Amino acid sequence: MSSINRWAALAAGVVSLSGFVVSNTQAAVTVFGDDHAQACYQAAKNGLNRETDLDECNLAINFGLLQGKDLAGTYVNRGAVYMNMQSWREADADFHRALEMMPNFGEALVNLGAAQIGEHHNREGVDTITHGLALGSMEPEKAYFNRAIGYENLGDDTAAYYDYLKASELAPRWVAPREELVRFTVHQQ
Repeated sequence: MSSINRWAALAAGVVSLSGFVVSNTQAAVTVFGDDHAQACYQAAKNGLNRETDLDECNLAINFGLLQGKDLAGTYVNRGAVYMNMQSWREADADFHRALEMMPNFGEALVNLGAAQIGEHHNREGVDTITHGLALGSMEPEKAYFNRAIGYENLGDDTAAYYDYLKASELAPRWVAPREELVRFTVHQQ
């Protein structure tokens, strides 16, 4: 799988084997707000990375009168759009803003972990995703997939295999985890 195709996989944000990059397998957060907030959500959900998508997120955050979970969710969604653009620093900042508002926001943590893996901070990313999974994620299959990439980058092929397997079990129609699993050979001991 090429690094471009692999990037399309790290969403709600994916990172991969040596030389591969994080994918757009980040998790989007449903928010209740104006048209700009909804457009930002759709951009995050669909893995878009156009400047116009970022503009929609900015309008929602700056002028959308969002509060609480909706504002935190919109920061997560804008962070996902930044991840799709491979703008790791900006994505990281947005996930941290969401966590300042909601410290136990699982989606913010699993996306932050994916961004950390995208920045090649694999150990930190794996730990952050693990924490986010413990708090709950709406799309845990993406978290497991991204964590598998982090594990693989750390050289822990066994943990990577089991996370790809878990992602495949949680989302049996999702092709990306199955494609990763075929690269592994399982030996009985």
